[in-house]
Amino acid sequence: MTDKEEASNSYQIKPKLESRFRQSAVKDCIRVILNDELGGKTYSTNEAGQWSKRISAVIKDKLKELGYERYKFVVQVIIGEQRGEGVTAGSRCLWDSATDNYASDVYLSDSFFCVATAFGVYYY
Repeated sequence: MTDKEEASNSYQIKPKLESRFRQSAVKDCIRVILNDELGGKTYSTNEAGQWSKRISAVIKDKLKELGYERYKFVVQVIIGEQRGEGVTAGSRCLWDSATDNYASDVYLSDSFFCVATAFGVYYY
């Protein structure tokens, strides 16, 4: 074996700067999906659960297409009826602030609201 072969290290611990989870790009992606999926709909208790599942699957698939290598995604979608009441939602996560991030966007209509959050966690 030559010195050149011994010196090469192919294991990458952290993502390259251009491969890190980009909050602004993901937020734009979420906004487009929410507008496409929910535009023109009115709230239906029977359909809200199905909408939520579909939207989270579409967001997750789109994030995979963005090319974030070795990232695991968690997508949370909350849909509720507009009744003039306040809603508080929270989440907690243990992560590496140098590599992991999240993006969130809100869709509002006259009859319902939708909050979609996507978490990108780098897999070491």
